Amino acid sequence: MIQIYTGNGKGKTTAALGLSIRALGRNKRVCLIQFMKNNFDYGEIRILKQLSNIEIRQFGTDKLVDPNHPEPIDFQEAENAYQAARQVLRSRKYDLVVLDEINVAVNWGLLEVEKQLLLMNENQNGKELVMTGRYAHEKVIEKADLVTEMKEIRHYFNKGFKAREGIEY
Repeated sequence: MIQIYTGNGKGKTTAALGLSIRALGRNKRVCLIQFMKNNFDYGEIRILKQLSNIEIRQFGTDKLVDPNHPEPIDFQEAENAYQAARQVLRSRKYDLVVLDEINVAVNWGLLEVEKQLLLMNENQNGKELVMTGRYAHEKVIEKADLVTEMKEIRHYFNKGFKAREGIEY
């Protein structure tokens, strides 16, 4: 099955990580591949690294990607994440594969939507594939088995609150 978590609301990565924890609790093998998330000390990654049966691969740089002016390294890191995802999906090693922020990488032009669709085609051998991030492409939505859109109704960031340790990261 292929699941997509998209939309402008908070909770897409959180939902994918919750599913990962559920799978780990049932002794499933999980691989988390993060696009554009190798730039920060995330609390969820700290705790997940302490668990067995999960492999975490982060791609990106120590800077946030400028969607209007991505650097050549941003394209290379997206390609590296894509190649890692292909390898993982072709293996029989994992039960759940999460491609975190792949939708954003595609929307920002770091990766072609055709490559994301190829990854969806690679999903065989009974794996559960989860793809997260805002801006899920219409072709991806059409191909998925489950699509959840997180919709922002209100967000405290708009009142000037900053990201909080243990809540946003």
